[in-house]
Amino acid sequence: MNIALIAHDKKKKDMVNFTVAYASILEKHTLFATGTTGMKINEATGLDIERFQSGPLGGDQQIGAKIANNEMDLVIFFRDPLTAQPHEPDITALMRLCDVYQIPLVTNLGGAEVMIRALDEGLFDWRNIQ
Repeated sequence: MNIALIAHDKKKKDMVNFTVAYASILEKHTLFATGTTGMKINEATGLDIERFQSGPLGGDQQIGAKIANNEMDLVIFFRDPLTAQPHEPDITALMRLCDVYQIPLVTNLGGAEVMIRALDEGLFDWRNIQ
């Protein structure tokens, strides 16, 4: 499965902790991330990650293009709902694309833990049928 990992600045530590905790599951999949998030995950876990630009510089849109081309299976996006983001329209567009193309999207740690366990149990195999 192709998995996108994105985290706003105040959520990057949570994303790193999440990927450290679930590295044994994530290493079985192809990982993509926006710039700094991907770098921090790689430094903490050693996981191989294809990195895009940072979110404000177009990384969210690059992941959105993967979604539109049916090249992404899951998006884990730790959003910071308490801080205004200068690239909010890009974030909204990314979330819209997940809805349009039926790509599972989680935006917090609780949802991510449910999704990663479902992924490990093989509950995403429906994505392979397309």
